[in-house]
Amino acid sequence: MGGLVLAVVIAYLLGSVPVGLLIGKVWGKDLRKYGSGNIGTTNALRVLGTKAAVLTLVGDAAKGMVGGYLGLLLGGTNFGMVLGTLAAIFGQTYPLFLGFKGGKGVATSFGAVMFLSPAMGGIMLAIWLVVVFLTRYVSLSSMTAAACAPLLVYLLKLPPEFYLFAFVAGGHIIYRHRDNIQRLLAGKEYKFGERV
Repeated sequence: MGGLVLAVVIAYLLGSVPVGLLIGKVWGKDLRKYGSGNIGTTNALRVLGTKAAVLTLVGDAAKGMVGGYLGLLLGGTNFGMVLGTLAAIFGQTYPLFLGFKGGKGVATSFGAVMFLSPAMGGIMLAIWLVVVFLTRYVSLSSMTAAACAPLLVYLLKLPPEFYLFAFVAGGHIIYRHRDNIQRLLAGKEYKFGERV
C-alpha cells in the first residue's frame, strides 16, 4: 500500500511540471498570456510553432507514461498502474507548481493510454486524426476520442481496471474543455493551424 501511495504522489508531482510553460520561456513567451492561455500542445503550436509544440507534446505525454510505470513498479497491479496514470494527468491539469491551474490533460492522457494499451491508444489517435481532418477543431477531436475510451476498453477486452481510467480520464478531458464547448457552440473556437 505504501508503494502505491508513493507512486501516486511522485506521479502527481511529475505531472505538475509545466512542460509547455518552460518551453515557452525558452522561446521567450509565457503561453498563459497568448492564444487560449493554455500551456498545452495546441496553444504551443498556435503561439510558438511546430518545434515547440512537438517538444511540449513529448514532454507531457512522457509524464503519463512514467506515471503508469511508477504505478506498476511500486504498486505491482493494473489498479496501481491506472492510479499512476491518473495522478500524472491530474498533476498536469491541476499542477501544484502553478496554483493548480494547468492544461487540458490531453497529451498526458495520450501518453498514459499508450502505456496502458498501445492498441487502444492507436485507435484513439486515429479517431482524433479523423475528426481533426473533418472539422479542424482540436478540442472536438480530443473530446470525441476521450468519449470513445470506455467503449474501446470493452471492445478490446482490456482489464476491468482500465474502465476506471477510461471513465475518469475521458470524463476529465471533456470537463476540462467546457470553455471550448462554449466557443464551439458560439462558432468562435480556434481551428487547427491558426496562429495567434
